[in-house]
Amino acid sequence: MSVCKKVNHQYMSTQIAKSFRELVALNFQLYNSLFLTLPLDAVEQTGILLPLLQEACSEGFEKGGDPISIIEQFFADHKPGFSEQDQINFLFKVIQYVERQIVLVDALEDAAYGKIHRIGGPDSWNQLAEKAKAENLEKELGNVLANFGIRVVLTAHPTQFYPGQVLAIISDLTDAIAANKAAFVRELLQQLGKTPFFRKIKPTPYDEALSLNWYLGHIFYPAIGKLVDRIAEDFPEAIDKNGELISIGFWPGGDRDGNPFVSIDTTRRVAAKLRNTVVSCYQQDLKTLKRRLSFAGVYEKLEQLEDLLATELHGEDKVDLSAIENGLQEVETLLVEKHQSMFLDRLHSFQRKVGLFGLFMASIDIRQDSRVIAKTVEAVVDAYPEMFPPGFLAMPGNEQITHFLQLSGTVDPAQFSDPVIKDTLESFFVIREIQRENGERGAHRYIISNCRGPLDMARVIGLFRLCGWANELLSVDVVPLFESVNDLAHAGESMKEIYDNPIYRGHLKERANRQTVMLGFSDGTKDGGYFMANWAIFTAKEDITATSRQSGVEVVFFDGRGGPPARGGGNTHQFYASLGDKIESHQIQMTVQGQTISSHYGIEESAVHNLENLLTAGLQNNLYKRPERNLTDPQRILIQALAEDSYRKYEALKNHPLFVPYLEERSTIKYYGMANIGSRPAKRSQSDRLQFEDLRAIPFVGAWSQLKQNVPGFYGVGSSLKAQEEKGNWDACVRLYNESSFFRALVSNSMQSMSKTFFPLTRYMEKDERFGEFWKLIYAEFELSREMVLKISGQHWLLEDNSRSRMSIQLREQVVLPLLTIQQYAQIKIRAAGPDLVPLYEKMVMRSLFGNINSSRNSI
Repeated sequence: MSVCKKVNHQYMSTQIAKSFRELVALNFQLYNSLFLTLPLDAVEQTGILLPLLQEACSEGFEKGGDPISIIEQFFADHKPGFSEQDQINFLFKVIQYVERQIVLVDALEDAAYGKIHRIGGPDSWNQLAEKAKAENLEKELGNVLANFGIRVVLTAHPTQFYPGQVLAIISDLTDAIAANKAAFVRELLQQLGKTPFFRKIKPTPYDEALSLNWYLGHIFYPAIGKLVDRIAEDFPEAIDKNGELISIGFWPGGDRDGNPFVSIDTTRRVAAKLRNTVVSCYQQDLKTLKRRLSFAGVYEKLEQLEDLLATELHGEDKVDLSAIENGLQEVETLLVEKHQSMFLDRLHSFQRKVGLFGLFMASIDIRQDSRVIAKTVEAVVDAYPEMFPPGFLAMPGNEQITHFLQLSGTVDPAQFSDPVIKDTLESFFVIREIQRENGERGAHRYIISNCRGPLDMARVIGLFRLCGWANELLSVDVVPLFESVNDLAHAGESMKEIYDNPIYRGHLKERANRQTVMLGFSDGTKDGGYFMANWAIFTAKEDITATSRQSGVEVVFFDGRGGPPARGGGNTHQFYASLGDKIESHQIQMTVQGQTISSHYGIEESAVHNLENLLTAGLQNNLYKRPERNLTDPQRILIQALAEDSYRKYEALKNHPLFVPYLEERSTIKYYGMANIGSRPAKRSQSDRLQFEDLRAIPFVGAWSQLKQNVPGFYGVGSSLKAQEEKGNWDACVRLYNESSFFRALVSNSMQSMSKTFFPLTRYMEKDERFGEFWKLIYAEFELSREMVLKISGQHWLLEDNSRSRMSIQLREQVVLPLLTIQQYAQIKIRAAGPDLVPLYEKMVMRSLFGNINSSRNSI
């Protein structure tokens, strides 16, 4: 970083820190004090005592206390007459209060969003466009824009817990705070105190889809429109050519691997809802357009279009997309020829939205596990032996692949009694239905989780051919998802094998010679640890890119990212901007899930900002092909060594005989399945015994987050750096950090994970007869990792170079500390309480999950 840029960065950081203190931290104290005085049943006693409990927790842990002694001393000092039942009731009230404090912090940060983020900074569209103009690269940027695209995919993972009525209050509270309407803020806080946060009944998969659908119509639709309009001011032709510059994917209702309770009926209902949402958005835009385009001939044409949309929304005839497009074209002609092009820019804005969203709003992805697909194939072979040669399943893989790619015939899903097999087959049929109703982009991808190679891909195409596609063009992309370290290592070979098949190449030719490959950060980190997972994905992308380029195929990488760095989250702009030209990046596609949706895309301003950052990261990477971003051979050797050392350290922990028991007996992992968080189970198998292989990434990472240990985000990092220091390679490590933006992003994101740890919360475990040494093992690696990342970065404390993130985390950790203390207190009590009280303490643990997850914003 140049001296000028460094000075500017420091100045901006100082201004952002000042704004955060004034607009968030101080306002939190003000509004929280107001909240303390509200006459609410849930908080009237809590209001006075909660600050005292907060202080007791902070001072207690600082002095080496444990959750039991801290809570018991608090009651002895302030409520000595409380029975155990009274204490339990009070602690539940504390949980309710802290949940609402977290909402207040969210609203304050959202209201101040433009002041505490670098809006219009070096990563903005305006800066990129001005730079391209100054360097005479406008033509090149236009060419990149015409072919580039980002896709943000909202997943079905249920980690956003606020009910709809609470989301509405948060939205109003944010607006009221931004407008300094103190009296209205007070009313909203009072409403918040009386509004339930907790779901008494588990949501269905369709309920979860409806929750995320709210963001599509209220946030993404206007935000994408605004961002594309801004770009079109400079490059209208490039934008008009590219209907996929920014698009949204949607997993709720289609992701069977993520949620086995998803059914064909769910898929159909979600697809219909998505179409309904975009038609409603169009109708509202037409109403707005009519207020300006009130000219003779034009107004009447817009009314005709509005009537077409209203007819569909009333459940009558469905509108055809071409009717909308042609009608708008007629309006454009009238404006240009008869009305001096008045308000033409507003019409063009609407036309661009129609081009981006069609009649589908968001594309539904169908996802299923490769083992389920293989089981389905076995059932089909058994039921329809005449379609397959004798001994088919025992044939070599390459022979099976060729046969699958040429299969013909039709299977009847109703013939199968196994509900999973029946649904799997029906999922191939339903894609055709959705394409007929919503257009091809409404559902055009089949994702194979746990993909082992080309045979899994061929099985999917074979099933498509048996489910109605044998005699017509397969307008679907088959997407392998590579997740384990081993599968990532062989991903390039797998793609070469399938590319070499002429029948599959014929399919790709019909798909614009483009192959989408998904890579799983979440399960990769769970399997291989932080450094190894990220490095394995990086090298897999390089291998797949090289193979694809040699085969004349454009590969599109789809990153399966979660919220925290341990699941591929963190600073995604920094990651995508750091890629060299050895990794294909004409498209950026990534999943967004849980509270990351609400924190990054919860308001229109944040949605525009985060989409803009993602877009400019990819545009910069394509516009400026910088060979210096490619890792040198010595750098690659060093990162490989770091990844291997880190992997060995993590693998030793994972294989420790107490690893799974520790999670099962000392974390909240089993409570994810018991809580009414979402519709899906917390683990894949139904066995009572917890096995590592069955753990889903969300409860796995979430359990470490609730413990405030965040093991997947740092474990092995310190040991690997220390090993290189002891070998005399420390100077090389420092150079790597300074010269490689990819490695710097890894270290920075790991810092974020470590900044959300709080080992004093569980320090009592070091004296545990069974788990004491295991806890010390984790803590020692944390201490070493913190020491080494600070040393390599030259920072004095974690996130020293990111004041906003650091201050936000500090405020949130302070607010949530009583809740975390209560959670640990309840878990300890469960092991000693009588049968009458155990259910109450278990409920206390479950209730505490929500506040901690929402406070962290990207903990799972």
